[in-house]
Amino acid sequence: MYSQALDQRDPLDRRDAADEAPALEAGFQARIDAEDKIEPNDWMPEAYRRSLIRQISQHAHSEIVGMGPEGNWITRAPSLRRKAALLAKVQDECGHGVYLYAAAETLGAAREELVDQLLSGRAKYSSIFNYPTLSWADIGAVGWLVDGAAIMNQIPLCRCSYGPYARAMIRICKEESFHQRQGFEIMLTLCRGTDAQRAMAQDALDRWWWPALMMFGPPDSESRHSDRSMRWKIKRFTNDGLRQKFIDATVPQAQYLGLAVPDPALRFDAETGHWQIGPIDWDEFHRVLAGGGACNRERLEARRQAHADGAWVRAAAAAYAAKHAAPHPGPHPAPARAAA
Repeated sequence: MYSQALDQRDPLDRRDAADEAPALEAGFQARIDAEDKIEPNDWMPEAYRRSLIRQISQHAHSEIVGMGPEGNWITRAPSLRRKAALLAKVQDECGHGVYLYAAAETLGAAREELVDQLLSGRAKYSSIFNYPTLSWADIGAVGWLVDGAAIMNQIPLCRCSYGPYARAMIRICKEESFHQRQGFEIMLTLCRGTDAQRAMAQDALDRWWWPALMMFGPPDSESRHSDRSMRWKIKRFTNDGLRQKFIDATVPQAQYLGLAVPDPALRFDAETGHWQIGPIDWDEFHRVLAGGGACNRERLEARRQAHADGAWVRAAAAAYAAKHAAPHPGPHPAPARAAA
């Protein structure tokens, strides 16, 4: 990138290029303001590149780690139809991670390094995946609430200023929309079932409501990256703004299901037209993000084991690529005939 190119020039060239930086940054921001897409070979500030790598890689890690809580229920799904749908969903999540790692690679980030950051615990992923899925209703709640929150976060990313990320998000959002509807349909089936099934659905909502609200990130007053990300149009809405949109959309859905949102302070404000909630326990958010959740250790250990189990696949793929990259020796010469 630009900063790396500066380091490879002689001192006079570096000084001249540094003098050009303000003009380059002004031109870059003008393109952003005009809704142009930034592509991998375009000039970009180093901070823009780093911000994108951080966000895209965390997104990719979350998709991959997120397979675990749901994969745990594939063998215990209550019917063949449910099993097939859950298999398809988990497969989608894996694909999302692959798309996103590929998008990060266009910024010069090596996929191997990103994966190593996850496995070593240096990289973050969404704190929501450090909560356990204790019942089949949790699979419904994850689809309805967690994927619903993901859609609310990710639809604006389809208009992200960085082209490869924006294009990857179009397919991802289409599939996440299917996941959200799948989860809501599971909850609806349970709520129309027996008393025990309705109680199971309510218990799942009780445990997943607040973590789902935390998915949008800390309040705007504590968000370190939001202002710059919005100026560069990596993000389009603030954390609190997206959280409010999710609440306004989801509370009526809970009422339709006949479930009680676990917030005694919840009320509808007729003046603003928004649902108002009680205080979020941000201490819990930071504790889980720092590794203190119920399943942090389990989730990372599962990824490390999966990575180790797949070592032979990576070795075979590398050997295959090396074999086909080597020059072809050509046909062997025909042996000389013996003299008559």
